[in-house]
Amino acid sequence: MAENFVYFDLETQRSANDVGGWDRKADMGMSIGVTYSSALNRYKIYDEANVQGLIDELREADLVVGFNHVSFDYEVLMGYTVLDLRECTRNLDLMVDLEKTLLHRPKLDAVASETLGESKTAVGTDAIKWWQEGKIMAIAEYCCFDVKVTKMVHEYGARHGLVKYRNRFNQSLEVAVDWRLPS
Repeated sequence: MAENFVYFDLETQRSANDVGGWDRKADMGMSIGVTYSSALNRYKIYDEANVQGLIDELREADLVVGFNHVSFDYEVLMGYTVLDLRECTRNLDLMVDLEKTLLHRPKLDAVASETLGESKTAVGTDAIKWWQEGKIMAIAEYCCFDVKVTKMVHEYGARHGLVKYRNRFNQSLEVAVDWRLPS
């Protein structure tokens, strides 16, 4: 069986302000988590009641690919498990990898819009507002789109050895990446 790359993102129920700061990510609560499995060629949407299934899928993946998932999404999920997900998963965090070269943290939208011509459909604070309004499908659609964009950025970088981004000075630039996929 081919290697299983699992692309991943989640949205939260509460903001950092709601829980008393960024050091309390585990208290933010997951509203929706989404994965895309390369082996199964499908998306899966998880709600809070099924968070253990999400954790299991991430742990079983050959590689988890995300954008700021190691220091954000995993921290949120660690509110549901005693496991340190950073230690029991193999990861490619695209933002962390780009930060090593760029010396700042690019936003997914800055990379996706320049590399793919695709922009995010919303922002995380919209998802929190939707949670408060009970608009679960809106959160799921937004989160699925972020997973799709992350997958497309990763595949573009793997294929071309670079991605493009728009910096803080509104300049379009390229950065070399080594995200090669196994043949």
